[in-house]
Amino acid sequence: MPEHHLDRTPEHHHGRTPEQRLDRRLFLRAGAATGAALAVGTSVGAQPAAAAPGGFPDYTYLRTLLTASQLKYNPTGEIIFPCVRGVYDKLSSPLGRYYLYYAPHDAPGGICLAYGNSLAGPFTEYPSNPIVANKWSPHYSVSHVSSPHVLWNQDAKEFWLYFHGENTTTRLARSADGIHFTYDKVVLSTSMLPAGTTETSYARVFRHDLPSRGARYVMVFMLNNTTDHRDIHWGWSADGRNWSYDQQPLIRHGDVGAVNVGGPHLLHRDNSTYVVYNKDKGSGGDIMITEVGNDFSKRNHLGVFYNSRSAAPENGRAAAPAFGTDGGVPYMIYEAGERLAGAIAVARG
Repeated sequence: MPEHHLDRTPEHHHGRTPEQRLDRRLFLRAGAATGAALAVGTSVGAQPAAAAPGGFPDYTYLRTLLTASQLKYNPTGEIIFPCVRGVYDKLSSPLGRYYLYYAPHDAPGGICLAYGNSLAGPFTEYPSNPIVANKWSPHYSVSHVSSPHVLWNQDAKEFWLYFHGENTTTRLARSADGIHFTYDKVVLSTSMLPAGTTETSYARVFRHDLPSRGARYVMVFMLNNTTDHRDIHWGWSADGRNWSYDQQPLIRHGDVGAVNVGGPHLLHRDNSTYVVYNKDKGSGGDIMITEVGNDFSKRNHLGVFYNSRSAAPENGRAAAPAFGTDGGVPYMIYEAGERLAGAIAVARG
C-alpha cells in the first residue's frame, strides 16, 4: 500500500542524508513504502485493506493510548486534541522517540505531554504536566488553554506550539526542547474574521508553499459564529507568526451534511492537498475528507475518511485526527468517544 505524507512526523529512513530526510518530511514530496502498511490483523501474505477516499490507507482502531482517569494530571476527567511529533532526529537526549501533546478542554485545561518510542504506544505521562498553564504572567490569564498543535519549524530549528485560550484566541509559544516554552504572541482571534465570529480555535499549522500568496505555512482551524454552526476556515503566512485569513469558510458544515465540523488536519498525496476533519456526533461522528488542491482552490468533498465505530472507546465519535508514519506504517492518533468524555486512541493503516 502506498505511503502518504502525514504532517512531517518523521519515520524510519534508511540510507538517506539528514538533508534528504528534512526535504522529504518538510516539503510534502511523495514517497513510497513497500509492504509495510498492512491493516491490523492481516498477515504478510494477506491483501491490504481497501483504500480510503483519495487513495489514503483504510485505518483500523488499534488501541487506546491515554485515558484521563489514569493520568496524574487530570483536573476535569477529559482530554482532547492529540498532536504527535517525532523528536529523535531533532533532540540529542529526548524522553522518547515521539512526543504526544494533548490537553483537557474545560477549565483550567493545560497543555500536556506524553512520550513513547512507538506511535502504536505505549506513551508515558510527563511527570510535570501541564507544560503550559492557563495563567502565564505577564502574557495572559484565561479560564483555560487547550488544543495543542506543535510544528517543528525547520527555519527556526524550534518546536512551535499553537494553542487556544480562550476559544476566541489562538496563541504561539516556542521551544528548543519541546517541553519548556517561551511565549511569543497571539496569531489568531475572532477580530481577524467577519463580524459575528464567536470562536476561532483548534488550529493546526503546516509547512506548505503557496507561491501566489507569498506564503510558506498554512493554518486550518474551526470557526463558530452567532448562528452556532461551526465551519473550517484557513489562513496563510510567510513566517508562521503573522497571518492572513480567508474571510469565507474553507469547508461549510452544510456542504457535508453536518451541524458542526471541526478538528481539521492537512494531508498531501499524489500531488494534491486534502483536509480531514470531524463531524459532530449527531451528524454521524465520522472523520471526513475534502480535497482542496495545492492552492486551496478546490472543494471536492470525498465523504467519509474514517468511519467511527459504535463500540467503545469511540462510541460513535472519532475526531481531531493527527498523523504519523513509524517504520513505514501509517498511524492516526485521534479523539475516541463523546466530546469531553473520550480518550486518545490510535488506528493503524
